[in-house]
Amino acid sequence: MKRKDYIKAKSHLRVSVGESVRIIRELQQMSQNELAKKSGLPQSTISAIENDRVAIGIERAKVIAKALKCHPAVLVFPGWELEEDSVA
Repeated sequence: MKRKDYIKAKSHLRVSVGESVRIIRELQQMSQNELAKKSGLPQSTISAIENDRVAIGIERAKVIAKALKCHPAVLVFPGWELEEDSVA
């Protein structure tokens, strides 16, 4: 792909990565302990991510996204949407 083929994105909301993990987890009525069991990560790590004390990282994003049944980009790039005028 060439640079001109990319669609610009802009931040729509001010949500941190940790907040996006918490919001998606809570929308699924899942506790931190349940997410820890499904992801194989310690509950303390889930808590640290949700409180933005630890960076999620690519591998953790993949594992958490799989447990939450969402795409990792939803966690890593919260609040982003495509610009209307960029879609052609």
